[in-house]
Amino acid sequence: MNTTVTNVAGNTAGSSASVGNNLEVVTMNNANVNNNQYVSSVSIAADQNATVSNTGGTVTLSSQAICNAADVSTDPHTTAVTSQQECQANDPSALLNAKVVNAGNDVSLSSQAVGNSFSEDTNAAYMPTQNTQLNASNIASTVNSTVKNVSGNVTVNSAAIGNNAQIVQY
Repeated sequence: MNTTVTNVAGNTAGSSASVGNNLEVVTMNNANVNNNQYVSSVSIAADQNATVSNTGGTVTLSSQAICNAADVSTDPHTTAVTSQQECQANDPSALLNAKVVNAGNDVSLSSQAVGNSFSEDTNAAYMPTQNTQLNASNIASTVNSTVKNVSGNVTVNSAAIGNNAQIVQY
């Protein structure tokens, strides 16, 4: 994504995203969830080149690349989850090149690349979960930025994550 924004009275936001596989399961019934995600020999790239000048409000720019993502949310008595994620992609990569000049409020710049991400949120009393994540990809996240004359706060973040899992039972 290539963007040039000039002379905006309000806020400016731009995002670039690229995802190999994405699964979201939401159920209120007893469930067996089987997830198999596999990506091989492709590039998953989210690139954003942005020049923003003379913005009266906030500036928020982001890029995010994810090879495999799965989110399971359930509220039954029993939930059994088996998740297998394998990322063999060439390069889940997120790149943000940003030039921001004369912002009237906060500036937030972020880039994130993830190989495999799994999350489960349930109140099931019985919840056997099997999660396997394999990552053999080169994961890269980059932010190149020039920021000048900002009236608020400036935040710049970049993260490259191979595998991430979060399981919450309440």
